[in-house]
Amino acid sequence: MKKYFSALEIMLWCVSIALIIASFVIFGGNGILTLVASIIGVTSLIFNAKGNPIGQALMVIFSILYGIISFTFSYYGEMVTYAGMTAPMAVFALIAWLRNPYNGNKSEVRVNRLKKKDIVFMTALTAIVTLLFYFILDFFHTANIIPSTISVTTSFLAVYLTYKRSPFFAIAYAANDIVLIVLWAMAAVTNTSYISVIVCFSMFLVNDIYGFVNWSEMQKRQANKK
Repeated sequence: MKKYFSALEIMLWCVSIALIIASFVIFGGNGILTLVASIIGVTSLIFNAKGNPIGQALMVIFSILYGIISFTFSYYGEMVTYAGMTAPMAVFALIAWLRNPYNGNKSEVRVNRLKKKDIVFMTALTAIVTLLFYFILDFFHTANIIPSTISVTTSFLAVYLTYKRSPFFAIAYAANDIVLIVLWAMAAVTNTSYISVIVCFSMFLVNDIYGFVNWSEMQKRQANKK
C-alpha cells in the first residue's frame, strides 16, 4: 500500500480518519453507523482519486449507509438520493471503470473527455431529475427542501460524470459536499451530535478537491503517453 499511495495521500487519509474519529468522540456522533459510514466514505475517495474501481465498490456501501442515517433525521431527500440514485449509479460506474482500464491496469481507469453531445444530454437529464425529485421531496414533506433539491442536482451530476469517467466528477462531488455541510449544519442546531457528520463531509470536500487535481494529472499523463 505504501508503494501504491503517495506520502501525501497516506497523510490525507490518516488526517481525515483522525478528525472523523475525534469529532465522533467529542460530539457523541449519531451512533456507530455514522462513524463506520464516514470511514468507508473517506476511504472510497482516496481510491477514487487514484481512479481505482475499489473506490466505487466502497461508494455503493457508503451510499446505502448514508441513506439509512439520513432517514433518522427525516432527510428523505438524502435518503432517496443516495440509496435510490447514488448507490445504483455507483454500481454502473464500477462496471464502467472495470471495463475501461488504462493499458490493462485494472487499478487505474482510462480517463475520458466529454463530447458536446454528452454535455447537452447530461444537462437535460439533470434538469429532468431535479424537477422530478423536487416533487418527490415535497410529497414526503422533506426538511429544508431547497438545499435538499440542490443536493439531488449535484449528486446526479457527480454520479453521471463518474460513470463517464470525467475528472469533473470530483468537482461535482465537492459541490455536493458543500451543500451537505449546509444541510447538516442546520441539523446540528438542534442536535450537536450531527457536528460529526459536518466534519465528515468537510473531509470529503478536501479529498474531492485532491481527487480533481490528481485526475487532471492522470488525464495529462495518459494523453501524453498515447
